[in-house]
Amino acid sequence: MRLFIQIPCLNEEQTLPLVLKELPTSIPGIDDVEWLVIDDGCSDKTVEVAKSYGVKHFVHHAKPMGLARAFRDGADYALKHGADIVVNTDGDNQYPSRYIADLVQPIVRHEAEIVVGDRQTSKIAEFSAFKKLMQHFGSWVVNKAAGTHIPDAASGFRAYSKKALIQLNIVTEFSYCMETIIQAGNKRVPITSIPITTNAKTRESRLFSNIFEHMAKSGGAIIRSFLMFKSNVIFKWAAIVFGVLGLIPFVRYLVFFFQGHSAGHLQSMLAGVALILLAAFCIALQIISEVQRIQRRLVEDQLERVKEIQYCEPYQRIWGKQDEFGGYDGAPTGIDGGEVRG
Repeated sequence: MRLFIQIPCLNEEQTLPLVLKELPTSIPGIDDVEWLVIDDGCSDKTVEVAKSYGVKHFVHHAKPMGLARAFRDGADYALKHGADIVVNTDGDNQYPSRYIADLVQPIVRHEAEIVVGDRQTSKIAEFSAFKKLMQHFGSWVVNKAAGTHIPDAASGFRAYSKKALIQLNIVTEFSYCMETIIQAGNKRVPITSIPITTNAKTRESRLFSNIFEHMAKSGGAIIRSFLMFKSNVIFKWAAIVFGVLGLIPFVRYLVFFFQGHSAGHLQSMLAGVALILLAAFCIALQIISEVQRIQRRLVEDQLERVKEIQYCEPYQRIWGKQDEFGGYDGAPTGIDGGEVRG
């Protein structure tokens, strides 16, 4: 079983050594541990520092593309180079590397396909009470949208199996954290978490300038991910609400009409008809969204098959055929460190 530990970096020459010197070189249940640095348009000596610590695998972006793109390109590189598990950690040394061995164990034991490191945000001293509250609320919203029970949905310290990465499709441009949980929950990908602590803060976040910007961007990512899977639910409830609201004035008008007192109550009929028509429109949108949901599922099934061919078959030829436990019975030939430029 081959593990890739990937580290997205944007000008991390000062903090990257703190991360690299603690990274594990061997883990129980893992045959091969590789380190991968994603250079997201670094203008400092991040790459040189990584090479000095023995990193052989790199993904290079000519300019900053964002965390979500960095994660996606890193996972793509790792899978192309035979990764069975991909661990994502940060280049600012937020996450202690000693937890990586624990992070991958649920996957090694086939208990989960995704494992999230729970930072236990309520215990982080540098977080304000408001930020702790928002972290808790954000995780609650994500779990409601995904049907999961992940206490720290914003944590970027994660382990993904090859199977999970093949099933997931990153479309957001902000952060993959919320999106992958919602996708995993709706696609029935087994996901769990383990408690971790965090290291002392080394710098301010580069994803957002303040908590309100983070809330806005995270909220947008959650809504988009939710709409991918359950937009029909929104239209269904909208149809029910508008239908009930429309029936009330319409029935009121009918009562007066049959009593012979409809004069002066025409506005009730007009309001009722308008709301009922709006409900019918929502029903039509629900039908359309349901059809689109089915079409998206079929497209994602096809994409999953393409990924299986892309990521699995080449390494079956290079490493040998897969045995009954999912491993390879051959030895690698001609595979070493490489670079991908995007």
